[in-house]
Amino acid sequence: MISTGDLKRGVVIEADGQLFQVMEYQHIKMGRGGAQVRMRLRNIRSGAVVDKTVQAGQKWPRVHLDQRGVQFLYEESGNYFFMDQENFEQIALTRDQMGEAVSYLKDGMLLQVSMNGDEPIGLELPITIDLKIVETEPGFRGDTAAGGTKPATLETGLVVNIPLFVNNGETIRVDTRTGSYIERVTS
Repeated sequence: MISTGDLKRGVVIEADGQLFQVMEYQHIKMGRGGAQVRMRLRNIRSGAVVDKTVQAGQKWPRVHLDQRGVQFLYEESGNYFFMDQENFEQIALTRDQMGEAVSYLKDGMLLQVSMNGDEPIGLELPITIDLKIVETEPGFRGDTAAGGTKPATLETGLVVNIPLFVNNGETIRVDTRTGSYIERVTS
């Protein structure tokens, strides 16, 4: 069992006969009465996002997921295909099952797929990914006193804010949890 005190982003719980992944959660203590927890949950099968408020201390069955090493192959009409690294079977995930992970996929990338029995549930990304900048405006020295940022489009189509000194064609490291720039990568 998992209680509201054990919640983390990405945990999968079973509620109302459905599997939900915790996207966000917030503990709220009112002046009177017990504490509550507001959660934003994503239905694993349908991709629908729901907001739910529960009393602190409520418990749900924890869903046990297996992790399989996979390699990203290709995308075709909203389905993303991966090859299992052990038995070379292809696993397909829909755009709804992928969630934000779509913005970080590169051809041939090695990842982990969460499986509930034989059903693929979702994708586990590494914490950081190195991506090449495809398009950004040139930064000019002296534009700002404290160091500013500018938008950059990366090879996967993701747009992040980067420091002014980073240019087109360079590779940067991006945090997949927040979608933010971490550092410039030198070859």
